[in-house]
Amino acid sequence: MAAESWLTEFPEMERADLVSIRKALDMSYREFSRNWGDAIEALFDPLLIFLVWFEKLLLATPWWLVLAVLVALVYLASRSWKLSLGVVISFLLIGYFGMWENTMRTLSIITVCTLLSIAVGIPIGIAMARSNRVQMIVTPILDIMQTMPAFVYLIPVVMLLGIGKVPGVIAVVIYAIPPVIRLTNLGIRLVDKEVLEAATAYGASRSQRLWGVQLPLAMPTIMAGINQTIMMALAMVVIASMIGVKGLGQPVLKSITNQYFTMGLFNGLAIVALAIVFDRASQAYAKRTQKHLGRRTE
Repeated sequence: MAAESWLTEFPEMERADLVSIRKALDMSYREFSRNWGDAIEALFDPLLIFLVWFEKLLLATPWWLVLAVLVALVYLASRSWKLSLGVVISFLLIGYFGMWENTMRTLSIITVCTLLSIAVGIPIGIAMARSNRVQMIVTPILDIMQTMPAFVYLIPVVMLLGIGKVPGVIAVVIYAIPPVIRLTNLGIRLVDKEVLEAATAYGASRSQRLWGVQLPLAMPTIMAGINQTIMMALAMVVIASMIGVKGLGQPVLKSITNQYFTMGLFNGLAIVALAIVFDRASQAYAKRTQKHLGRRTE
């Protein structure tokens, strides 16, 4: 009888303990955000200043100049006039349907998020490749980042930093950074050991092997990681619009709440156009890099 009564009371005891733990964690995070929120927000002021400046630059620059720069960058990366022509047609259609300003805002956010992901992710990937202990620590964190629902990222970021561009960028970077970390680690680990032994035999130091051998040979894999990071950042645009990130995501969100089918369709197609441009250009650059390395090794 005592065992049966304990079993019946156990779920209630478990719920009470769980509620108390949740309340303690919530109160702790609220206290942390109240005490340190302003200081942490001040740390991101340079990022906010750069974001605002870059967005204003894209919006203030004549459309034809922005288009010319984009076409030049895509052609330099891909050496494909067909892809360059596709960029011209896509952006002309975006401007014709009145989505130019939102596209420039999205382009500024995606560019900054990609650069931050590269700047943070590649060094972490290098550290993972050079240390099995670092890999054991970082890999579970990456697993959590990739499996956690995207909406969950918004909760602590908004509680800490409020609504605006910086919280959106942080949420996008957290969501999009795992591929570049994983593939940087993978690319460096896949470098042929015989090549490294040959470099060591020629007297190359550890840093010389990294910069002169491992990173160049791993570049196609790293570029694949950057490509996936860009795609994931674009996928996060609509969700980030919920916390005040202006761009193509806000009209899509508005079309969902107000059932504006054409608005959501056109802005969604604009996001698709950006994704295709970034995807094709980065893939073409990775293939060109791989061919160039193949000629060098021959």
